[in-house]
Amino acid sequence: MSDVPVFGPERHELLYVAIADHLAARIKGGEFDSGSRLASERVLADEYGVAYLTVRRAMVELRERGLILTVHGKGTFVAPGQGLGCGNDG
Repeated sequence: MSDVPVFGPERHELLYVAIADHLAARIKGGEFDSGSRLASERVLADEYGVAYLTVRRAMVELRERGLILTVHGKGTFVAPGQGLGCGNDG
């Protein structure tokens, strides 16, 4: 699931939403444990081949969905009840 999707002009969704959806699927698919630290926004921007601010906006989207928590100076983490081994089916 961690394969980065191809983002091209033929896609009709906003790029940050597509990245948020992909990261959400990775979280819900069990690629990350509940409470595990995600890569930095700059690393994710390199991974997805997009601007840093695009990933930053995707992180805002994921926080609004309740999938991640960001602790200033510590990083961004999968929210409790999300990710691998949490028993959350949906």
